[in-house]
Amino acid sequence: MEYFNHLLFAWLNGPEQPSAPVLFGAVFFAEWLIWAVPIYLGVGWLLGGRHLRKSVLIASVSALMGLAAAQVLGAWWPHPRPFMMGLGHKFIAHGPDASFPSDHLTLWWAVALGSMTQRCTRSTGALMAVTGLAMAWARVYVGVHFPLDMLGALVVAAVSGWLSGRMAPLYLPAMYSLAQRLHGLLFGALIRRGWVRE
Repeated sequence: MEYFNHLLFAWLNGPEQPSAPVLFGAVFFAEWLIWAVPIYLGVGWLLGGRHLRKSVLIASVSALMGLAAAQVLGAWWPHPRPFMMGLGHKFIAHGPDASFPSDHLTLWWAVALGSMTQRCTRSTGALMAVTGLAMAWARVYVGVHFPLDMLGALVVAAVSGWLSGRMAPLYLPAMYSLAQRLHGLLFGALIRRGWVRE
């Protein structure tokens, strides 16, 4: 399995002198696309109605569960990153921590799959899930992950997404009520001006 992992990495990792447009796209998907997650969750909460806000909370729970599981797996099995083993080419700065599973992709896919458990955000979640394939390719291309790190992220995110949707009746009513109260306290002035939904 490790041989296959290294072989696939060598095939997907960028060459020593990559094409500038390809490298730009890879760096965008590998480093910058992740910022769409807080934007999506924040805008969804601030501008959405009751159903969308509940979906945003479920996606957030999925993200937290996925990241927690990824941290536990990384501590339990601290597999080195390619550049720590002298493999391939690295095109972005990254610390020498555990590579399995990818935190970036776990977060992205956990939000996507958590969103897909709710009817009102199913299409958005599906679009995010597909876009995650580009992020998976990019993280390998820029040399900070192995392909199996991406597979691990998918498994962790799938479990966290399923659990967050399945367990929603247990935590969502209290969580939504608390979030609504905090929303009123934090954005009261903007709500009165009509800039943010109540």
